[in-house]
Amino acid sequence: MKGVVLVGDRQVEIRDYPDPKPGPGQALVAMKASGLCGSDFSGYRAPKAQRGDPAKLPIAGHEPVGVIAALGPGVKGPKVGARCIIHHYEGCGDCKFCRIGYPQLCVVSHTVRGFSADGGHADYMVIDAHMCLPMPDALSFEEAAAIACGTGTAYAAVKKLDVSGRDVLAVFGQGPVGVSATLFGVATGAAVIAIDPVPERLELAKKLGAWKTVDPSKQDPVAAVRELTHGEGADATVDCTGINKVRWQTVDCARVFGRACFVGEGSDVTLQPSPQIIHKHLTLYGSWTFSTVLLAECCQYVVDRKIPLKQLITHTFPLSQAAEAYKLFDTNKTGKVVLVWK
Repeated sequence: MKGVVLVGDRQVEIRDYPDPKPGPGQALVAMKASGLCGSDFSGYRAPKAQRGDPAKLPIAGHEPVGVIAALGPGVKGPKVGARCIIHHYEGCGDCKFCRIGYPQLCVVSHTVRGFSADGGHADYMVIDAHMCLPMPDALSFEEAAAIACGTGTAYAAVKKLDVSGRDVLAVFGQGPVGVSATLFGVATGAAVIAIDPVPERLELAKKLGAWKTVDPSKQDPVAAVRELTHGEGADATVDCTGINKVRWQTVDCARVFGRACFVGEGSDVTLQPSPQIIHKHLTLYGSWTFSTVLLAECCQYVVDRKIPLKQLITHTFPLSQAAEAYKLFDTNKTGKVVLVWK
């Protein structure tokens, strides 16, 4: 089989590998779609010298979706031929967090597919069978790939914020995660303010139903949000960028008794707890991806509520054009980019 490796310095290699076989408790999944995610840039953009031994780099891709091609001994549950979306974390399976579907919080150790072990940018993937979750028939492989990390992460954050049609929701960053938050906010009936300096991303947010858009390179986003909310601030806010200044703005533009959520990874932030949090009675959340339960729930929600997730997917590429896919995604002007197998 062939698989994609991010070797650093914005270079991608497609390598040949032996066809894998599932061991006890494992499933062999034939890939049908595998999404590109902003967290891939940590390996894609890093200097080669920081990536370590090139021969030991894992196959990339942590948004894998496919069809079960074979099962190892002792597997209970999934069947050969089943369409599945893969929860890309593996833990010990026995601790309290693994038992509630959060192996990424495993108290023993956890593996992240595409980073610390081989991921989904390959023709086949071997994974613990219980991490293969069934997909609704009405959900396309490309949509499921979006849900497998970025869109699922946004769903979990919007749910944690308890967004409803009574709310104004300010979403900072309109990359694949942020624009998914915009999409889900719109689905709840909230008035969504989409914030991003990239015109193409603001245009996509507007197409997906954003109430207002704000370009922070042209105006102060905190002042803009307050102006749009009669001076009060947004009921709920979410940062999908991980940028320290933007995190500060996410907290600052929330109203009294408002809610704010940090989703974007990296960087740091210095807040003023008294005026920004304590005196505003602000509830501040952190939200890291999702559980197996929330992943399956998001898939069904998209189908049942007829969420137009296909509009989020702006580009698809075959595995052989992975380098072109990453080069385009690196422009920060796309929606979701997905590798597909016909």
